[in-house]
Amino acid sequence: MVVMIISFTGCPTGKNPADPDIFNRDNLVAWCIVPFDAMNRTPEERAIMLKDMQISQFAYDYRDSHLASFKEEIHALKNHRISLRAVWLWVEPEGERLLNRTNETVLEVLQKTGTRTELWVSFPGWVFRGSDEENLQKAVKALTEIIVRAEETGCTVALYNHGDWFGEPENQVRIIEAIGSEKLRMVYNFHHGHHHMDQFEALFNLMVPYLSAVNINGMSAGGPKIITLGEGNRELEMLKIIKASGYRGPIGIIGHTDGEDIRNVLERNLKGLERLKRML
Repeated sequence: MVVMIISFTGCPTGKNPADPDIFNRDNLVAWCIVPFDAMNRTPEERAIMLKDMQISQFAYDYRDSHLASFKEEIHALKNHRISLRAVWLWVEPEGERLLNRTNETVLEVLQKTGTRTELWVSFPGWVFRGSDEENLQKAVKALTEIIVRAEETGCTVALYNHGDWFGEPENQVRIIEAIGSEKLRMVYNFHHGHHHMDQFEALFNLMVPYLSAVNINGMSAGGPKIITLGEGNRELEMLKIIKASGYRGPIGIIGHTDGEDIRNVLERNLKGLERLKRML
């Protein structure tokens, strides 16, 4: 059995505070690069690509068809010294079962391989269609169960904003504070937060104590959802807010496009980030 241990700092300042440049290559996490890759890379090819690009952290997203090679993915990452920062967990309940078959497969592979990482958890909008208080109670109950299951694998949990009630930062902070677990954090994604741009500074300051990662993207009022870094007109001001906030955790670079070689997408975003860094 190959065991991959991923340490979790448990604080939003996981990077050395003496190094204020959180946008350096060694602090970046590749995200949304598995199902969106037109080249359909194997786990080994993907790990080699990341190593060649000097990206040492990776968050794993997937479709059901990819899970057959999840163990292989973990082994390839370990062999090439790529840290598995997080694993996507889209929780779509089946009847009375909170965790569906796909969720159980993810947890089983993590447990069997001894992989300790963070689960980025989100739900489809239909799960939370009650009143605000009903939604909060339902979310607390669901996340409490997920935290217990995550602990069985040695993993932690972060709430992932993916729209709807559950994706609002204020609601995620309320869930975290209601549960009161240090093993529960949150992940903020620019590309699911276009409607937050005008209030981003206040929201980010609210989130900072609980943030585990921030996934960045080009941003413009009115969209589109996915824009290359440096080609939007709002991301620079948002990055300045992040830098000034004291946040020192990882920064996600996304490859969320269709029909492209994902390496080309990542490289465009990396070049855009370098341009933005010169203006920070």
